[in-house]
Amino acid sequence: LQWLRNPGPQHEKRTLFGDMVCFLFITPLATVSGWLCLRGAVDHLHFSSRLEAVGLIALTVALFTIYLFWTLVSFRYHCRLYNEWRRTNQRVILLIPKSANVPSNQQSLLGLQSLKRNSKETIV
Repeated sequence: LQWLRNPGPQHEKRTLFGDMVCFLFITPLATVSGWLCLRGAVDHLHFSSRLEAVGLIALTVALFTIYLFWTLVSFRYHCRLYNEWRRTNQRVILLIPKSANVPSNQQSLLGLQSLKRNSKETIV
């Protein structure tokens, strides 16, 4: 969620949103199309030519191959973008060591700040 809130490049966010919409739109269409092709292939095997049935089965295989290829490429692209973002957008907190010159109320504030750290932050 931090990546989505980041005010960085909007192109990656638009691409992710577009791919999610396409995935939600194409998945039911591919499922229904594949089912209809296989159903037609079964009907052709029982009532007419085997050549049309083989063609429908080949169409179904091609449809699902293209769908799976697009899904895997899209998923890999977004994972690569996310890993690149994690590598380049690390959050670092600099902790100032306690010294005798710092008043006790400021030391207690520094102690509270260190307790509120997120696990993804790096202490330097």
